[in-house]
Amino acid sequence: MVRGFAMGLIALAASACATTAPARFYTLDATATATGTPLAHGAVLVEPVTIPAAVDQPEFVVRIADNRVDVDEFNRWVAPLSDGIARAVAGDLTVLLGSASVAVAPLANFTPDYQVSINVERFESRPGDAALLDAVWTVRQTASGATRSGRTVARQAVVGQDYAALAAAHSRALAVMSGDIAAAIRAEAEMRP
Repeated sequence: MVRGFAMGLIALAASACATTAPARFYTLDATATATGTPLAHGAVLVEPVTIPAAVDQPEFVVRIADNRVDVDEFNRWVAPLSDGIARAVAGDLTVLLGSASVAVAPLANFTPDYQVSINVERFESRPGDAALLDAVWTVRQTASGATRSGRTVARQAVVGQDYAALAAAHSRALAVMSGDIAAAIRAEAEMRP
């Protein structure tokens, strides 16, 4: 009888494993559109991005209610979130500044005109509702050391109920921040002799 019970448990465990949903993987993409003329002296280095520890994991961390989140083990970022944010911002800046010389740190033998640091303070995911980005950023002109800092709070509606729509909303929020950063770089470039 015990042996039959044990076999039943093994069969149940095996069937549970067979019906487990497969993981889905998502990326953050550059979504900005070109504005203005290409920037002269526009080499930009996006430094490693800092993000809150609560969302610094492969799985989507979704806000269910105030003071409550859920970690969705079947919907994941394909790369570390900080890396995905840096790459999306670099892609956006490439388009916004009209410069092919935008890179993500670390990169050997690359001397940027500007260095961008980003500290994400909130990166909230609400499926079917909105993606929220709250970040503080700094643009530093390499030659003079002059800096411009700002804060971007961007809330983008999620168009759809799935996680692809949520990732797209986060990409759009990053494009808003990238626009703010590009404006700071252009303002700093106008100050150059």
